[in-house]
Amino acid sequence: MRWSKPLRLHLGVLVVASLLCTSAPIIWMAFSHGSDAAVSAGAQQMRAMSLRLIEGYRNTLQGGTEAVALASTLPQLVSPPPQDIKAKQQFFLEVLRNVPNATSVYAGYPDGSYLQVINTARRDVRQTLAAPDGTAFAIRMIARRQAADIISTLGFLDKDAAVIAERNGEDTSYDPRQRPWYQSVVQDGVPVSVGPYVTRPLNVPTLTIAAPMRDDGQVVLGINIHLQTVSRLLDAGQISPRARAYIIDAGGNLVAHSDPAIMSRIIGLWSRTSGAFAVTANSFDPSLETVARLRQDPAFAGGGLARVDFDGETYLVQIAPVSVSGLFEGSVAAIVVPLEDLVAEANRLLLRNLFVAAAFVIAGVAASVLLSRMVSISLYRLADEARRIGDLDVGEQGVSHSWISEINTLATALAASRHAIRQFALFVPREVVRRIVSPEGRTVVTAKRQDVTVLFTDIRDFTTIAEQHSPEDVVDILSAYFELLNTIAERNGGTVVQYLGDSIFVMWNAPVDDISHAEHGCRCALAMKAAVDGLNDANLSNGRPELFTRFGLNTGPAVVGSFGAISRQQYTAMGDTINIASRLEGMNRELNTSILVSAATRDAVADRFDFRPFGLAEVKGRAEKVDIWELVGEIGA
Repeated sequence: MRWSKPLRLHLGVLVVASLLCTSAPIIWMAFSHGSDAAVSAGAQQMRAMSLRLIEGYRNTLQGGTEAVALASTLPQLVSPPPQDIKAKQQFFLEVLRNVPNATSVYAGYPDGSYLQVINTARRDVRQTLAAPDGTAFAIRMIARRQAADIISTLGFLDKDAAVIAERNGEDTSYDPRQRPWYQSVVQDGVPVSVGPYVTRPLNVPTLTIAAPMRDDGQVVLGINIHLQTVSRLLDAGQISPRARAYIIDAGGNLVAHSDPAIMSRIIGLWSRTSGAFAVTANSFDPSLETVARLRQDPAFAGGGLARVDFDGETYLVQIAPVSVSGLFEGSVAAIVVPLEDLVAEANRLLLRNLFVAAAFVIAGVAASVLLSRMVSISLYRLADEARRIGDLDVGEQGVSHSWISEINTLATALAASRHAIRQFALFVPREVVRRIVSPEGRTVVTAKRQDVTVLFTDIRDFTTIAEQHSPEDVVDILSAYFELLNTIAERNGGTVVQYLGDSIFVMWNAPVDDISHAEHGCRCALAMKAAVDGLNDANLSNGRPELFTRFGLNTGPAVVGSFGAISRQQYTAMGDTINIASRLEGMNRELNTSILVSAATRDAVADRFDFRPFGLAEVKGRAEKVDIWELVGEIGA
């Protein structure tokens, strides 16, 4: 027995020996001097993230602040709806288009009137509002609250502000005058920030910016910023897996947190308290108490980086104040990272980078030369054999040998494949062979009885079409037609057994097992009919004839396998099931239908497809009548 060992053994010994001899001293020196540099780099990364977080937070809220400030100067917003309703809606729509972080913009009036335009880009918002398809904006209006006929409507617009639908509002109890944003603005007479809270009726976590109208302080304008927009800015995972970032307000309460689980718990508290923030949320993160003490230190009044200990571990904490145009005063952003994570991650990155560099330079040069000498001859020979098998050049050849066992295994497998394909090619056309010997298939040599679903197609009046066109045109027309139907058959798991002039014979559950063969056959027939309809549209525009295709489907037992002479055999199916399917295809002409199926096929898929009954009918060449059904479509499609 000739000696051989796995390729991975040769490469492993070579790579390990090379790395031990050359890389170990360099890696150790870098590792021993990297800790201080890692801490410094981590602190710098935290400062950079803090700046990005603050900038992103301010940018998120700045657009809303500016939009409310502009709206407070517009005279058309002073009058309650429905007065100047078009102008109000147009302005609010422009605000939502130019402030992508806003979920809604609205106005509340001293008589209890209310107008709100909602951005429905988020799926959860559309579901809450039960918005129709294509909705881009929703407009909610409550007017004439003191009158007997209160107006409450909810309209839906597309992206071009065209009305899609409008219905009466179900909730007329909503009164903006009872909301915190309205009361705060009317009481103080200046722009205010409110939140976080869960807004109605959208049930989303929100920060609100509200301001009074310049000409009427009892009219209040507001804009909502979805809190998840702010939360997305807090991803600290790039620094450390255990790093977290959050924003706290002037009272030390959590506004947003990078941990989705904590964020969900915070939102849950807001929902249960009808918008009032619960102080118990501060127990969700043990670092909040430490950050609160740092905020009291004058040295950190303007933010900064500190090294602190809590929970028996050392952390780096970066805090920075955040406010927008005087709003959200006293809010700060905090980034908390375990010091151990910074050092460990830096060392891991350093070690990995040095290892990769050493492996690529040393092992890449040495191993590539040795490996190419070891395997090139055998691999080239096997590659050539694989190409010949792919072309079905399956003449008998000897098995090549290598002293690498994996290559020997591959050569044996290729030889077995060559023998199997050579045997199967005696019975089945090459394209069918390629289909059957694929990794999902298996060879079939002897005929056997089994249940199958078969489909026959035929083009109506094709003889006339062939007579009216040149042979070259007929070939082009049929080529496009067959390519389309063949693709659909394969996509639905069918095997095209035979082309019969302008007809196709397709079969399911052989040679590849398919427990849902009747379902796939019906779905394939419907898809073929739809595809031919599309092809006819193209044919008409190109001056080609329309092809009206008839389909016959049947399910039942048949003898499936190889039939014919010794030197040339055909892979096909025979039996009454096949004959009935062919006759059903022809009966479409008499019944003026497109797809006819037998009762056996219909019974197998009656719960998934719609059928129209034709009752029992005589079939040419068969004494017993056949129960015939027309396949109409797929249920729920």
